Amino acid sequence: MASIYTLILFAASFFVQGLATRHGIRAYDYGHNTKLGIHKRDFGQSAVVASLPLVDGKPQPRLEIRDLQKDKDQWNLYILAMSWVHYTPQDSPFSWYQIAGIHGAPGLTWGNVTPLPGNDNLGYCHHVSILFPTWHRPYLVLYEQTMYNIVQYIASLWPPEDLDRVQTAAKRFRIPYWDWAAAPPVGESVLPLSIGGSSVVNVSGPNGVQSISNPLFSFAFRPFNGSIFPDAPYNKWNETKRAPYPITDPNAVSNNSFVAVSLDNHLPSYQQRLYNLFANYPNYTHFSNEGWIAQNDNGTFDSIESLHDSVHTIGGGGWGHLAIIAYSAFDPLFFLHHANVDRIFAMWQIIHNDTYVVPTPAVYASHTLNQGDMEDDQTPLQPFFVNDTSFWTSDTVRDHETFGYTYAEVTNRSREEVIAAINRMYTDFSPATMALKSHQSSWSHASQSIEDRSRRSTSPRYSHGSKAMAWQHQPTTNQLQLDSIFKNSSDGSFYYEWLANIVVNKHALNTSFLIYLFLGEVSDDSSLWQNSNQLIGSLGVFAGHDRYYTRMRPSLVTGTVPLTSALVRMAADSQVLSLDPTDIEPFLKAALQLRVARLDGTVFSADEVDGLHISIASSLVTVPTREDELPKWGKVDTVFDLV
Repeated sequence: MASIYTLILFAASFFVQGLATRHGIRAYDYGHNTKLGIHKRDFGQSAVVASLPLVDGKPQPRLEIRDLQKDKDQWNLYILAMSWVHYTPQDSPFSWYQIAGIHGAPGLTWGNVTPLPGNDNLGYCHHVSILFPTWHRPYLVLYEQTMYNIVQYIASLWPPEDLDRVQTAAKRFRIPYWDWAAAPPVGESVLPLSIGGSSVVNVSGPNGVQSISNPLFSFAFRPFNGSIFPDAPYNKWNETKRAPYPITDPNAVSNNSFVAVSLDNHLPSYQQRLYNLFANYPNYTHFSNEGWIAQNDNGTFDSIESLHDSVHTIGGGGWGHLAIIAYSAFDPLFFLHHANVDRIFAMWQIIHNDTYVVPTPAVYASHTLNQGDMEDDQTPLQPFFVNDTSFWTSDTVRDHETFGYTYAEVTNRSREEVIAAINRMYTDFSPATMALKSHQSSWSHASQSIEDRSRRSTSPRYSHGSKAMAWQHQPTTNQLQLDSIFKNSSDGSFYYEWLANIVVNKHALNTSFLIYLFLGEVSDDSSLWQNSNQLIGSLGVFAGHDRYYTRMRPSLVTGTVPLTSALVRMAADSQVLSLDPTDIEPFLKAALQLRVARLDGTVFSADEVDGLHISIASSLVTVPTREDELPKWGKVDTVFDLV
């Protein structure tokens, strides 16, 4: 794998400072007006996860990280609070170390919520579970509550002439999210520079502007104890890594530029998957988790969990912490990523508000639940207390505004308004809204405020620089013969959606791995795959590593890789005559290529991957006639089996 890592590490200027180590960089110095040991300050926080204070009686919005950065006061408070919680002693339950440790390794007990016998080395998190979206909701709020308390204190330290302004900003503070499915501004990556651009950041605080360790770049363990992370290479690294280079070296550095390029190349796939989830997954059980359901039809192989898994594996890069379940929460990207997953869940809930958690056996054990235990909407979401004796449940977290936060796309929005926002943000690579987007007057983008953020991707100031095999909406469609894509009748306009449906044993390779699909020739060097011009997309299988989770029984999980955008590109390039099965089936049988590799680049043949089955499927889809409508999928039919 050395070639692509070396190329990007030394040739890319995009994140040139992002390869530095953090040694010798400090936390913010608040000066002698505060006590020594400031990071040990007790804010009176308890294990109870409560609603954040409203402002003028209203929940406050979580902002996309690029939008938060435009608010200088809130941004400075966010960076200062992130740094603060990183430097909070690890024996504090409200340190980054312990809050992150709730999720997986090292299997610590939090809030005196003790493990079941034999489950003491497992985290509390729920994966391949009907509770996946709901458990992570109060988890985010615990982190948000911790950050909010720190923000209020830091804001109180500002000089009198700035105090009112900063404290007003502090009252509005909510954690940001990172939208990995929206096209970024021109010249930028899906991964913002604020996260991966440098290990050092300048921040303006109550004691002036200072350079500090960038708390979005990595988390440094203080102290580091490799014995509690027995898996190599995590027992050698005293800070979190992304795309570590050299991959298992004790002195590996993060290669955020590699992660950025990989995320850019996967944007067409991620955006298509998300749009399909909104349009064709009206059932909570199918939407919520990746567990294989025997009665699945061909149109329900994907889920928000499976899409989330893919972002984890690409965002971690190689054996970065984010790419392994047990270690993922230590990476600062984790909560930004999961806040976006929660936002997607909130949007989906408005569109499909008549379906929710149903009783389902647990596929995997957790700190407080055994494999096979029944999970339902009354299952305690441990260790998150609603009061001194009881826990939040899926039933009580159903409305996110219960916790005092919201998102711009759902605040006082009707179902139709949410759908319109989805069509504006997430159809850059779908032909579904081609006719609508040709009428630019109905896609106004005059304002880029938080209220209009959903209009962002329709602006000509935004475009996608991926090298992946994909087609993207352009101001004109001169290169695309519309009759090769659409069929028209008295019932409307139709086109074919194409996708690869994938089933596989989650622990087939005893760690996380990627299933890649390409059109055309593929290099023998797996390190080149994520930056290949022939890449359609990949399915990331987010698993344990060595001792963590590998003792679990084999479990089949499912996901998809959409093919439609790549095939529209082929139509635009006159490589196929249409999207009809009569044209696409022989083309895909000849051109579609499959590859499988672990995160370290080790390649496996399909027959070495337990439970792997891939079928190519299509559906005739009715296009929306208004921006507040979603496309309507027909029956999804298997066209042929790839594996």
